[in-house]
Amino acid sequence: MPPVHQIAFNKISAAEISTIPPHAALRLLDAFRVTDADIAGAADAPAHAPFGVVEHEGKTIYRFRTQDYRIYFTVEEGTVVVQRVLHANSLKDFVFRSSIRELDDEDRVLGRTRSFWKFIDEGVNAPRQEQV
Repeated sequence: MPPVHQIAFNKISAAEISTIPPHAALRLLDAFRVTDADIAGAADAPAHAPFGVVEHEGKTIYRFRTQDYRIYFTVEEGTVVVQRVLHANSLKDFVFRSSIRELDDEDRVLGRTRSFWKFIDEGVNAPRQEQV
């Protein structure tokens, strides 16, 4: 098995994951293993793949999708920093509130949405929790 990156949560993402029922949170965290190959292949992955990339105006954030959750993260000095954790229904609500009509390619559509980047920047600018 290839080596996985260390994972850190900021205060916002730690609070978001704490709202997930314990069994679901454990399954989510067990599935969330990030290798260099995952990061390297994320940009070319099909829309339905577990890993993806959201880009806009020079900003890049990675997306991990499993079960009904999305984890948005950055990689900083070899550490995966979880910026936001969303339930798929909350993502659909976000898209609806942002007046996006369709979500056929989630990453591409979010990359063009200014309110998504504002939402992500709240996590990026939040203090980090202890590393896991």
